Amino acid sequence: MNGATTSGELRAHNRVRLLRAVHDCGATRTRSQLTRDLRLARGTASVLVAGLAEDALLHEEPAPEHGRGRPTQVPGPHPYGPVALAVDVREDAWELAECELGGRITVLEVRPHDGTPEGVLHPLGEALAAHRERLGNRFIGAGVALAGPVRHGGLVDIAHLGWNAVDVPALLAAGARREGAAGAPGEPSGAEVDDVPRGGEAGAGRGASGMPGMPVVGNDTAFAALAEARRGRLRDVRVGLHLHVDFDLGGVLVVDGRPVAGAGGAGAEFGHMTLTGSERLCACGALGCWGADVGANALLRHAGLAHGGGRGREEAEHVLATDAAAVEETARTLGRGIASLVNAHDPEVVTLSGHGPELYERAGAALLEACEPYLMAIRRERPPRIEASALGWRGALLGAMESVFDAFLTVEGLEMWRENHPDQARDTPERQSVTHSTPGGGRPS
Repeated sequence: MNGATTSGELRAHNRVRLLRAVHDCGATRTRSQLTRDLRLARGTASVLVAGLAEDALLHEEPAPEHGRGRPTQVPGPHPYGPVALAVDVREDAWELAECELGGRITVLEVRPHDGTPEGVLHPLGEALAAHRERLGNRFIGAGVALAGPVRHGGLVDIAHLGWNAVDVPALLAAGARREGAAGAPGEPSGAEVDDVPRGGEAGAGRGASGMPGMPVVGNDTAFAALAEARRGRLRDVRVGLHLHVDFDLGGVLVVDGRPVAGAGGAGAEFGHMTLTGSERLCACGALGCWGADVGANALLRHAGLAHGGGRGREEAEHVLATDAAAVEETARTLGRGIASLVNAHDPEVVTLSGHGPELYERAGAALLEACEPYLMAIRRERPPRIEASALGWRGALLGAMESVFDAFLTVEGLEMWRENHPDQARDTPERQSVTHSTPGGGRPS
C-alpha cells in the first residue's frame, strides 16, 4: 500500500514511481514499456509524463528503433532538469562528477591531494560550491564517498592517512568559504563552521534554492555496493556480498538492495575482521585485519616496495600486472576471507570491484582453491557465484549519486523542486552539448 488517500496524493505517488523507473532503467525504456511495468493506464501515463515535462523533470525523444506508425518515445532527463554532484575521495586523489536522472555521469574534475584533511576537503569544498553555483536551481544535492568508516553522517576515520573523527561537512563548508565562494555546501557564506549540521541528516542544510545542500557522506565500499545493487551484478539479488579492493579491502553485506549500514553508519568494514589468521598490525590499531593483506598495500609489500599513506598506486598496478607470486598470494588471502563471510551470511552472489576483478582474472584458480577448504560442507554443495563488478572503478561515484537521488525521488523532493521552479521550464528537444562517461569506468587517474 502506498498510503495515498486522495487523487492528488495518488498522482504525487505515481509521479515518483515513474521518475524512479526512468532513473533505475537508465532512461532506456519506452513510455509504453514503463506504462506496462508500472501497471498504469495509458491516459494516466500520458498525463504524468506531460506534467513532469512541464516541471522540467522529463523530456521525451524518439526511440532509436521503432516499427511502423508513430515513433515510440523514450522518457529521459530534461535538459534543464535535476543534477546531482558526486565525489569519490580516494587516498591519493578525488574525482568529482555531475549526474542526471537516469544515471549518466559527466566527470568534471580529477585532482590529486596531499592526504591531509584540509588538503583534501578544502579544495573539494571550493569545487563543490563553484559547481553548485553554476548549476543554480538544477542542483539537488551532493554525495561524497570516502575510503574509510563514516560515523554519524559525517565523521570519517581513514587510519592509514591519519584521519581520526574528521568532520567532513564542516571542512567542506570551510573550504568553500576560504576563497569567498558563494553558496557553500549547507550554509550561506559567512556561516560559522560550528553551525554546519552533519551530512545525511534529514533536512540538513538548505541553500538559497531551497534544495538540500549538505552532502551525503558515505563509505566508498557501501556506495559501490549500493550502485552494484541498482545497476550491476547485485540487482534483484536478495542477499549479496560486495568487496571493494583498493589500497586495502572493504566489504559490506547487501540485503534487498541496500548495504547494511550498522548502528552508527560504519557497517562496511569486513576488511577489519580477523578472517585469515594473520598477526599483522593494521593501521586501524587492530591485529590481523583481513584488509591489511589484500589490496595495493599488500602487493607492494610482497614486492618489497614502500607502502602505506595512500601512495604507490602506479607501482601497485605494475606489481599486479607482472608479479604472479604476489598476485597469487593476495588472491589466496582474498579467497580464504570470502569463505568465512560466505559461511556467516550465505550470500547468493559475491561481487568484486576495484582491483578485485583483476585479482580474480589473473589468479582465479588460486582464489577458489583457497576458498573451498574453508567453506562449510553445506556451502560447498552450492557455493555463491563470484563475479566482477559491472561498474568498474565507477561504483563509489555512482553510489554517491544514488544517495542523492534517493532523497530527491520522493513526494517531498519533487514538491520542493516544483516550488523552486515556479516558471516550469518548457519541454524542449534542445540538449546541452556535453561529453558523458559511461557507468562502467576505467581505473582512477
